[in-house]
Amino acid sequence: MLVVGLTGGVASGKSTVASLFASDGVPVIDTDLIARELVTPGQPALAEIAARFGPDALSTDGTLNRPWLRQRIFADEAARKVLESILHPRIRAEVQRRLEALRLQTPPPAYALVVIPLLVETGAYDALLDRVLVVDLPEDLQLQRLMTRDGVEEPLARAMLAAQASREARLARADDVINNRGAPDDLMEQVERLHRLYAGLAA
Repeated sequence: MLVVGLTGGVASGKSTVASLFASDGVPVIDTDLIARELVTPGQPALAEIAARFGPDALSTDGTLNRPWLRQRIFADEAARKVLESILHPRIRAEVQRRLEALRLQTPPPAYALVVIPLLVETGAYDALLDRVLVVDLPEDLQLQRLMTRDGVEEPLARAMLAAQASREARLARADDVINNRGAPDDLMEQVERLHRLYAGLAA
């Protein structure tokens, strides 16, 4: 089974691209969704976050206080590293478990897609991947989409971009690139072309 890592900067369109692959029947493992599962009430990761960051990290209903934590980690690199040390090993272990489960299917899928926003930054997934697909767009457009999508002010949006690998670093790691500055139809066309490529490589 071929394993393709899908990455891109924040608000680049990774989820949209992943959903287009999924509509072709490709199994998608999304590390953002795994991260959300890991911080639901009762999970050890959430308890560890509360212990390390204090009571402000939790909302009154006991769920993760995402707006507070986001402000904190993008204002303080050391805090971001602490959060990553709690979550990243757990996320990677779950990705590995899900890939193994796919390989045990009869027959296994030709290929699987793993969505990893911080693929370049962590380097933790290199051994699991056969190819890397980057969703790319110019930084000014990325900034604009991020502010619109998340309703954040420009200083926080810029801090979020600065905390990630540069566009150049992502492109240097790419085996394949999807250009997401255009129309939705153009995006679909690029996904279909890559779907045929990956199915062919797997065969």
